[in-house]
Amino acid sequence: MKIQSILVVDDDENDQFICEYTIRKYDSAIRVLKAFDGAEALDVLRGDTPDAIILDINMPVMNGFEFLDRYAQEFEVHAPVVAMLTSSHLGKDRERAMQYDFVKSYFEKPLESDHLRVMAELLG
Repeated sequence: MKIQSILVVDDDENDQFICEYTIRKYDSAIRVLKAFDGAEALDVLRGDTPDAIILDINMPVMNGFEFLDRYAQEFEVHAPVVAMLTSSHLGKDRERAMQYDFVKSYFEKPLESDHLRVMAELLG
């Protein structure tokens, strides 16, 4: 299945830029939504359900894990693919993220085309 839209949740403007650039290079038709922390992402998701969410862990206001907790509680329908994209090399972070049934992948920054291919395959 082809990815139609992706929500990128990351507080770092440079990482946001790299993600958007990589997504556009992969497929310029993909609609890119942006949020700079988990709270902003929840607001975006109240009005839109993207095919995929790319989520950083370490962010101010609401970090990635706090977002996952709220997302699990507040939304009955989840994006088909939620992928963590982080600089964290900690196994405990990977294990914690993968405990959520809607988290399908855990990637280390920066976002690469191969990550997007994996996400597209997960969509079916």
